[in-house]
Amino acid sequence: MHQLTYGDVKAAADRVAGRVRPVVLAPADPGEVRADRPDGPGKVWLALEFMQHTGSFKARGAQNFIQAHREAGTLPGAGVTIASGGNAGLACAWAAQQQGVTATVFLPTTAPAVKVARLRGFGADVRLVGAEYADALAACEDFAATTGALASHAYDHPLIAAGAGTLLEEIVQQVPDLDTVVVAVGGGGLFSGVATAARHHGVRVVAVEPENCRALNAAIGAGRPVDVTVDSVAADALGARRASRMAVHAAQRADVHSVLVPDSEIVRARQALWDQRRIAVEHAAATALAALTAPEQGGYQPRAGEKVAVVLCGANTDPGDLARPVDQG
Repeated sequence: MHQLTYGDVKAAADRVAGRVRPVVLAPADPGEVRADRPDGPGKVWLALEFMQHTGSFKARGAQNFIQAHREAGTLPGAGVTIASGGNAGLACAWAAQQQGVTATVFLPTTAPAVKVARLRGFGADVRLVGAEYADALAACEDFAATTGALASHAYDHPLIAAGAGTLLEEIVQQVPDLDTVVVAVGGGGLFSGVATAARHHGVRVVAVEPENCRALNAAIGAGRPVDVTVDSVAADALGARRASRMAVHAAQRADVHSVLVPDSEIVRARQALWDQRRIAVEHAAATALAALTAPEQGGYQPRAGEKVAVVLCGANTDPGDLARPVDQG
């Protein structure tokens, strides 16, 4: 296993510079999250990474992956292939299209139609296989072995994770004295990169998962990756059956606080972003915010004066379910 280093993240930052959109930070409104309280409110920012190319942070890792192989001369004629719940496939297809490379993307049949349509818009060959990410991954691995296509990964690859870590680099450039970053976790690519960079900068990481998609939480408890059940409203993006070894290693080295949130709070946080800001994000993005908006569910309670960035990681979603009768006139 490659042990991700801060040097990997810095190298990725150089590769993706000018190729990805710098993250925008928006201050949370008073009362929007639990840190805003009378006894000494913390300062909270929402990191609007859903404004990234392809609608999620995954564009960072995909760019780093493609650029690193371009530099090394290891992009094959058969192109690249990836298995994904949707967002990683979108990012891979986008980065490949920019380089004139073929992308073959495997998704579970449960992938949202909006993601499938966007993939095809990037020129990807889309193949729907099985009910879970693990099924699509197995098909992708067979395809790579048969065709010679370069296999990327939705989260378990050092180039992908290092690219994701560039997000934290941009956040601390804007908030140099940041105390804590809050991220949603699926298989652990975003978490691995962010935690590696955060360790260098002395920033705490709050790793947030749905109660019934808890791959990293279970791995932290077991001390190694373990299989978990996948059953959540956010499963299309956070539904990895197990966390990567890289993510577990990062969790063991960094200052990490693992939090589980129920689906009801994820839905509520997502709806609040729409009602209060007219932001339509995926349930995965709302998962991070739910850690700070569910006082009766445990979550994460920032200390007085604590400076916190909450990553809203993606917006590839059908916003139709966000409109309430009052919105519809």
